[in-house]
This record gives sequence, C-alpha cells and structure tokens, in this order.
Amino acid sequence: MYRFLLTPRWWGINVFVLLAIPFCVFMGSWQLSRFDARVDDHRNLTKQSAAARTEAPRPLAGLLPVDKRTSGMRATATGRYGKQLLVPDRELDGRQGYYVLTLLRTGSGKALPVVRGWLPGDADAAKAPAPPAGEVTVTGALQASESPGGSGVGTRGGLPSGQTAAISAASLVNLVPYDVYDAWVTLDKADSGMKAVPAKAPEGSGLDLKAFQNLGYTGEWFVFAGFVVFMWFRLVRREVEAARDAELGLVPGDGEPAQAHGSGGPQEERTAAV
Repeated sequence: MYRFLLTPRWWGINVFVLLAIPFCVFMGSWQLSRFDARVDDHRNLTKQSAAARTEAPRPLAGLLPVDKRTSGMRATATGRYGKQLLVPDRELDGRQGYYVLTLLRTGSGKALPVVRGWLPGDADAAKAPAPPAGEVTVTGALQASESPGGSGVGTRGGLPSGQTAAISAASLVNLVPYDVYDAWVTLDKADSGMKAVPAKAPEGSGLDLKAFQNLGYTGEWFVFAGFVVFMWFRLVRREVEAARDAELGLVPGDGEPAQAHGSGGPQEERTAAV
C-alpha cells in the first residue's frame, strides 16, 4: 500500500520534507533566541539605569568608547563651552520641541556634545539660553552617537545654519572647527529653565519594534514547519486513497476505457439492435 513512497517522485518529496522541517525549526529557534536576547538586554538596561542614577559619576575617558554597558552611566567632564547648536523635532512629555546642544571643549583638545536641556516649540536660537562662561564641570548620562532614522532621530536635510538633525560625531565634525568625541552627554539638571533630557536606551536593545518582529518571525517559521508536515500527510493520504480505489475497481486501470454510467455492456447493445 505504501510502496509508492519508494518511487523517484516520492523520494524527492520526502527529501524536501526532511530538509525543510529542521530548517524551519532552526530558523524559528534562532529568531526566538534573538527575542530572548532583547528581553535580557531590556531587563539588564533597566537595572543598569536604576543603578546609574545612584552611582557616583566617572571621568569621561574611563567610559569610552560607549557600548551597551557604559551607555546611560553618569559621566563627568571639565572644559569651556564653545559653539552652540539646536536639534529640532525632538519630543518630550508628548510635546514637540528642540534640544539645546553646546560643545564642551575639554583639555584633550576634543569637544564633547552636551545637551543642556529641551525647549518647546520650533527651534529658535534667540530663545536658547547662552552657555555659562569660563571653565565648567558637567555631569550627565553618557550616550552613543545617534544615527539618522534611528530611535526617532530626524533625517530631513536642508536645516538652517546652527542646527543639526542628529547628535553624532559624523554630523558635528562638519559644523565645528575642532574634533568631536563619538559620544554625547545629557545633563542631570538642565540649565536656565530648560527641561532635562532623559537618557535613551542604546539602539538595537530593549523591547522595541524589532524585538516583536523577531517574535513574529518565530511564529511564522514554526507555522511553515507545521504546514510542510500537514501537506506531506495530505499528499500521502491522497495517494493511499487513489491506490485503494484502484484495487476496488473504482478507478479504471491503465489503458482501460471508462464506461458510461448505466451502460449494460455489449449484450444490451445486441438486444437493442434486434
């Protein structure tokens, strides 16, 4: 009854099924592991953020380069404020506004981008408070350079002079006449009536849209595996039913013409002729 499974046609089907099922299970498991990793990152970052608020700030140099471990840690740096820029299209507490970004020139010769605070409305240099004069020491949460399009960062070009869409060394190096750290700091306490900007989680971590995409892909791969098994059993069942029908004579054999329903055969034809 099941000898058809050994035919060349079914060998091909069986090999495909035996390869497809483990592949789908592997891909589903891999996507699930990516989701689990993001959940772990979110849990660890939540604990890290809570601990960072109570830990003493550390010198900037000891926290570079910024990674998932150092992102959000409180850093301290000393220098003199230089060029000031505005970062438009930034939302805070459900309101649209802009960051006031000032470059802190440190003793190393590099400048550290410092977000001194947030103001509501359209970016307006006249409303942005001037930075303190003389040498200052800043303390705030360390952040990695932004990438356009990520974590709500705007991508529009053609901004007016004195504005930047992203806080990144790659963008700022073209706007200031000195080297810039590949990192930035948002102050614990904003200056001059502005609102402090909370630290952000590093890109690619936490329970964001990508995390739930991984979970969705997990379900899709496991559904594919189940579909392959279902279709294999359905094809086998159809083949078995066809073989059983052939044995019972319900299906004409090879080369045997099917008779019309209700036909009495040659004897009835001779009787009708008489």
